[in-house]
Amino acid sequence: MSQQNNRSELVSYNRAKLWQIIFFSMNNSSTNIYLVAFSFVTYFATGILGLAAIFISQLMGYIRIFDGFIDPAIGVLIDKTETRFGKYRPIIVLGNLITALSFVFLFNLDYFGEGMRMPLFLVALIIHKIGYSMQQTITKAGQTALTNDPTQRPIFNIVDGVTTTALMTGFQVVVAQLLIPKYGNFTPEFFNVLITWVISISAVLAVIAIIGIWAKDRKEFFGLGEKTQKTALKDYLKVIKGNQPLKILSISAAFIKFTQQLFGDSVLTVMVFGILFGNYALSGTFSLLMIVPGVLVNVFFSSIARKKGLRYSYVKALQVGIIGLIALATILFFAKPGMLDLKDINIFTIGFIIAYVFARYASSAPTGLVLTMGADISDYETSVSGRYVSGMIGTIFSLTDSIASSFAPMIVGWIVAAIGFTKEYPSVDTALTSDLKLATIGLLAIIPLFVSVISLSLMKFYKLDKEEMEKIQEKIHVMKAARDKERAMDIAKNVPLSDMDYVDLSTYPVDDK
Repeated sequence: MSQQNNRSELVSYNRAKLWQIIFFSMNNSSTNIYLVAFSFVTYFATGILGLAAIFISQLMGYIRIFDGFIDPAIGVLIDKTETRFGKYRPIIVLGNLITALSFVFLFNLDYFGEGMRMPLFLVALIIHKIGYSMQQTITKAGQTALTNDPTQRPIFNIVDGVTTTALMTGFQVVVAQLLIPKYGNFTPEFFNVLITWVISISAVLAVIAIIGIWAKDRKEFFGLGEKTQKTALKDYLKVIKGNQPLKILSISAAFIKFTQQLFGDSVLTVMVFGILFGNYALSGTFSLLMIVPGVLVNVFFSSIARKKGLRYSYVKALQVGIIGLIALATILFFAKPGMLDLKDINIFTIGFIIAYVFARYASSAPTGLVLTMGADISDYETSVSGRYVSGMIGTIFSLTDSIASSFAPMIVGWIVAAIGFTKEYPSVDTALTSDLKLATIGLLAIIPLFVSVISLSLMKFYKLDKEEMEKIQEKIHVMKAARDKERAMDIAKNVPLSDMDYVDLSTYPVDDK
């Protein structure tokens, strides 16, 4: 252990200040608030624009698939970007601006004639996805420049877990207990207030993120600095085909994102609290109640990652989540309207809360860990090829993420259509039936359980654990110390990671910038 610590001390880590990590993590919250608000677009499309529910559910899925396929192009754009203002800051500004304008346009389509609403709705969705993807990708890509210290990277997950949980639960509280009671339902006035808050909060968080990445948005923090291998367009396919950890983790993480999307789906929230438990206002109170346990679960698994590595924590979170989903499915089977009572606590309520916490937050905890694991994969690619393609690697995750999570609204639409809701979604006024109950259990517990098992199985083939990442950073250290780019590329191609155990790092001094 002492020898290993000495080796780690010889590696020239690029470390960030704590406030820089905290500030930059706000970029994910800046985009996530749009993701949460986006779940209410279905109600705007059906209730205000008059579009068919089954059609909108499928369109919302297909637009996410489109989003996934444009992501790699955005990744290449980020990798090729070099300006006097850096690589990442200009993309954050541009992405946030495009996303905000798309929301203004989207939620004012009711001013157009009915014949124009459908094509303009599609145009607004496409513009929104382009802007969202530009800014979101920086969350993964920028972490490679922020810090490569394995004890620091999980700090991002801790902060992001706190802010994301607070954001999502707080958002539901505001909607369920403030906006819906005030405006009666999903009315035009409701959406006017909603988009004003979303755009304003997102812009403030984006500015904070820009401040956080400011000092690290420089070439010397990108890959090997001046020794980084230039990447031509044809090389990107080589990276995708040859980077095994990228392929495995991107698919595994996509299934987890799908589960997270289901838990946050606004229609499913109505089905659970408004219909199954008979009180939609409970969703706001329940979300508020979930803030602390949700944060604790995320902090717990991120803290484990700092000690035992990101892969270890990822696997353990999935295992706990699977147990929670089994328990949640069992409890929901006995659920009836009125059984969930947060004022007069009963055994059913206690059981539901415990099962829900582990089912939702443990099974989705890897989603936050992936944001940092993408940086590990980017470092792995640098160590074996000398290339710095953090933007493209980040968007490969977005591609598989978008394709998989696109099925969340589609599957909700298919299932509710199968039980008779083809023109409109179930609402808070819909009566509970046995079909609705089975559909709710399937969407909230059974389907997430199935995909979580698949995701866990894939992780058997992902090898970037704590020890492997230490070797990767040691190899990058040696490559940076090489006399020139050609020698650095020689090391990348001819020195396997297994040989790093026998390299004397003290003979490769690197200035710590």
